[in-house]
Amino acid sequence: MASAFQISTFNAQLKSYAPKWWPLMLGLLVMVVPSLISLGTQAWTDEAGLHGPIVLATGLWLLVRAYPSAMVLKKPGNGWFAAAVIISSLFAYVFGRAFGFLSLEILSLLAFLYGLLYLYAGKEVMQHLWFPLTYMLFIVPLPGWLIDQITSPLKTYVSWSATHLLEFFNYPIAREGVTLYVDQYQLLVEDACAGLNSIVSLTAIGLFYIYILHNSSWRYALFLLFWILPAALIANLVRVIILVLITYHMGNEAAQGFLHSTAGLIMFVTALLTVFLVDGLMTPLRRRWERNSDVVAA
Repeated sequence: MASAFQISTFNAQLKSYAPKWWPLMLGLLVMVVPSLISLGTQAWTDEAGLHGPIVLATGLWLLVRAYPSAMVLKKPGNGWFAAAVIISSLFAYVFGRAFGFLSLEILSLLAFLYGLLYLYAGKEVMQHLWFPLTYMLFIVPLPGWLIDQITSPLKTYVSWSATHLLEFFNYPIAREGVTLYVDQYQLLVEDACAGLNSIVSLTAIGLFYIYILHNSSWRYALFLLFWILPAALIANLVRVIILVLITYHMGNEAAQGFLHSTAGLIMFVTALLTVFLVDGLMTPLRRRWERNSDVVAA
């Protein structure tokens, strides 16, 4: 946590450097603003990117909070290495922007900004800010081909599990691939129900939660992260079952309308509460690990 003196010193530095920095800041705005607009109108408009604005806001908050104390370690980085990162990422950014590769555009923009930070502040500052800098990578949207490759087995798992669970309760359901047939209705398990979107969102929000509450215990943080994948898969299975039941009892229009979005919200809340529940139940384990860490450090 930064002290009041560090924050006031940081603010004074900003005021003294502002006249020198305005051309660079103007250039950064020319790059950053169009990319943010692209994110807002493309990636952040569907379920796969709903975590993006949250990650951006909380990531910037983490950077602002940690930056004054990090600047105590300021030592300019290697100019040749920084130049290589900045120039290569700038070319990649222009290519991604020109040809509509949003994932490459955002990733290159972050690399460009990190290169500038390294050039100005050095390796020690980057190491001090490792979590917010890594956390901000979650605003990079996953490319479509990667989503297709990952979601295919996840969709098969979810559809297979939902079919067998509902068959156990004597519902008239059958499966063909990722298509479910219940009564006279046909439902397709799409990417949104496969689990990948919620896995990415839960990992981002879970990392933020773990860092803020349990930054001192890296073993316990890894333990909680391990639960994100099963929590997301179980929650998506619950979502598919809810949609099948709504379709069977209330009709296809109800399932594809307002209740479809509600089921998605229930899914995400269920997964998030599962992580919180595991955290609460494992509190004795966390305290034991923290005590052992203190003993080793001593």
